[in-house]
Amino acid sequence: MAEHPLAGLSSATVHEAYGMRGALPSAVKPVDPDFYLCGPVFTIDCPPADNLWLHRAIYAAAPGDVLVADMRGHTEAGYWGEVLSQAAIARGIAGLVMTGGVRDTREISTLRFPVFAANVCIRGTVKDPRGDGRLGGSMRIGDVDVHPGDTVVGDADGAVVVGAHHVDSVAQAGRARVASEREMLKRLRRGESTIDILGLPT
Repeated sequence: MAEHPLAGLSSATVHEAYGMRGALPSAVKPVDPDFYLCGPVFTIDCPPADNLWLHRAIYAAAPGDVLVADMRGHTEAGYWGEVLSQAAIARGIAGLVMTGGVRDTREISTLRFPVFAANVCIRGTVKDPRGDGRLGGSMRIGDVDVHPGDTVVGDADGAVVVGAHHVDSVAQAGRARVASEREMLKRLRRGESTIDILGLPT
């Protein structure tokens, strides 16, 4: 399988290259700062304190997908833990980004399954078959519209979503930005100032 065009780019670089768009709420951070993910989005809308739809999503998503789940502002529950991480690994899921809480963080870190969550919480969840969740629909997280097939990139600084039709242009702009920053760092090491390099007013 070909490498994703955005693979290897940082979340901040992608956000800047996307015109400073796509950044998910800053509370969403990786369980382990070394976690990195990049892949197509599979969306999940979860009822508060109910993780049944996460179980369903693992078996509805395709290998390589990143699960992106919204808990409608409810963070006081551990929606995901070691068991679901192991199940997702077995299915080839590439990672999880969610606005709810996570638990079993030490075990998830050991498993090396990239989980990004809004917080850590030990409170349990229900699995209500009557719950009004949804898989694969469009949704809004913070100020970002998220659609199935978009791309999500996540690292130690947070996560960003790029619309499916913008991936190639963002990848090109992102790699140009990386090259420019490398050149700037060289100039800084030679003693130049950020004021001069960037042409900032003094």
